[in-house]
Amino acid sequence: MRANRRTDTKPEIALRKELHRLGYRYRKDFPIVLDGLRVRPDIVFTARKVAVFVDGCFWHVCPEHGRQPVSNEWYWTPKLQRNMERDRIATDALHDAGWQVVRVWEHVPLAEAVSAVESAIF
Repeated sequence: MRANRRTDTKPEIALRKELHRLGYRYRKDFPIVLDGLRVRPDIVFTARKVAVFVDGCFWHVCPEHGRQPVSNEWYWTPKLQRNMERDRIATDALHDAGWQVVRVWEHVPLAEAVSAVESAIF
């Protein structure tokens, strides 16, 4: 499991590079503390209060590409459920604090992901 990166995944790097190429400046893996809850979005526009998460299909149970594990189901099913619950709690906490949250699946085309981020910024 050490090979699974928390930050700097290929889809995240591609999105960051494209946003930077377009002239946007942001914070990477910036911690936000809200009422004792620590949230670390992948990309943060602090002045605009926009938090961007690039979610992996397996780890965050994508409705389109996520699949239920077959081996060691006793371990993976609760873990993936906790990931989904943590995502929901983080999103709700950020919304309650006045942040806009953009969640992009790793399979979303880059142009579509950039468009989603740009619409949240403006």
